[in-house]
Amino acid sequence: MIKHTEEFKQEAVRIALTSGLPRDRVAADLGVGKSTLGKWLAQYRPTDLISAPQADLARENERLRLENRVLKEERDILKKATQFFASQRP
Repeated sequence: MIKHTEEFKQEAVRIALTSGLPRDRVAADLGVGKSTLGKWLAQYRPTDLISAPQADLARENERLRLENRVLKEERDILKKATQFFASQRP
């Protein structure tokens, strides 16, 4: 069994929390088990690893992703409405 350093564990948690990749992908890329990464996540929660500016950026990214998804849905609805009304012309 490989003994990982504290720095490695903390960096793995930081990557898992900020990369946007699925946790199983992060675990596979780092060569650790998904359950091991989960234990590290529980041990080194974001308050210990992510500085305030990074936490602010993560929240802003999440807000922008949500806004982007809503705007895409609205755009798709408008496209469908345009197609519908264009097909109704005599």
